[in-house]
Amino acid sequence: MDLSTLPLVGPLLHGGADLVAALTAALSPVAGSFAAAIAVVLLTLAVRLVLVPLSVLQVRAERDRRRLAPQLAALRKRYGRDTQRLQRAMQQLYTDEKVSPLAGCLPVLAQAPVVSLVYALFTHASIGGTANTLLDATFVGVPLGHSLIVTLTSPLWVHAWVVLVLLAVLAVVVELSRRSNLHWNPVAAPEPGTPGAAATVAVGRYVPFVTVVFAAIAPLAAALYVVTSAAWTYGERAVLRRVVR
Repeated sequence: MDLSTLPLVGPLLHGGADLVAALTAALSPVAGSFAAAIAVVLLTLAVRLVLVPLSVLQVRAERDRRRLAPQLAALRKRYGRDTQRLQRAMQQLYTDEKVSPLAGCLPVLAQAPVVSLVYALFTHASIGGTANTLLDATFVGVPLGHSLIVTLTSPLWVHAWVVLVLLAVLAVVVELSRRSNLHWNPVAAPEPGTPGAAATVAVGRYVPFVTVVFAAIAPLAAALYVVTSAAWTYGERAVLRRVVR
């Protein structure tokens, strides 16, 4: 089934394809073969710029959670292993203080449709019955529709270093962001006797790197989006955490 023919999906794919194609055409005289990749990066920056207000809310929510940290720690100490009572008490605290524990997810949730759109644009051979010319675009010899796995298993494997460099950059940015988040939002270590304590610590340590795995299996265009967005997030947080009151 061709998703691009669906009533809601089709127009979005057509609009996204036209936008990327127009940006690519405008950039081609100065960017040459890099035009399509730069178009994806510019699209990412435009989306992140629009989402700055949500990022401000995210940082304010982060500040509020930091303010409530002593009270949350007291609740954990009071209710111990009674998870249900602890969750109810924490939710009541958030309600009383008018703090949303979900505010930190807003930028990620808002970007999900855009990432999905970029992914779809570079995985469909045709859009609404028309050949998808975006698949002809390359970045340093790698088609923007190829993932790392596809590149490694094709005659273009000699250019796989391009994707590997992007993944390495993403891994560094993710680790820097993780450390920065821990600095601004210290997470209390689970009590040694708490069931699943070790698993909780491990999850907090490695879950951020799921984005690296996604970038490795996604088309190069989607990987470019993820890398650019991650770098923006790191820089944006560094600024907003110091200026937002």
